[in-house]
Amino acid sequence: MNALEELHWHAHARVEKYRDGEAEPFEVIEAEGNLLVNAGIQLLEDLLIGGGGTVFSNANARLCVGDSNTAAAAGQTDLQGTNTRKAMDATYPSRSGQTLTFKATFGSGDANHDWKEWAIANSASGATILNRKVQDFGTKSGGTWVLTATVTIS
Repeated sequence: MNALEELHWHAHARVEKYRDGEAEPFEVIEAEGNLLVNAGIQLLEDLLIGGGGTVFSNANARLCVGDSNTAAAAGQTDLQGTNTRKAMDATYPSRSGQTLTFKATFGSGDANHDWKEWAIANSASGATILNRKVQDFGTKSGGTWVLTATVTIS
């Protein structure tokens, strides 16, 4: 296989954890990689050829966190446990070069459960997830957690 035949998908997630009223995070966790799922691949292909589908715009895109540690599999179409989908912060998602950045802020009342999996979706419900990663970020109980996910395609 030559270089033109290879496509590389690299994902990175970063969770910054803030206590109420504090400006600096008390913990930052970073994780590499995730699985591009079949439904996400098919949606990307449809969007490339104008075949329809919901785009991952600021109005639609969501970062999702859930409490399941079930292994990621290409056939999965959603997170596997109790989950929360959060809309993008202003100006996200964004693209710089070949890297997409998704960012969502989960306030003190949002997603207060175990964060053991994450994904990018294109709607608040009934969405297509692009990817899925099992990663234990801890248990959120109040405070503000900011999840930033980057995807580089090369």
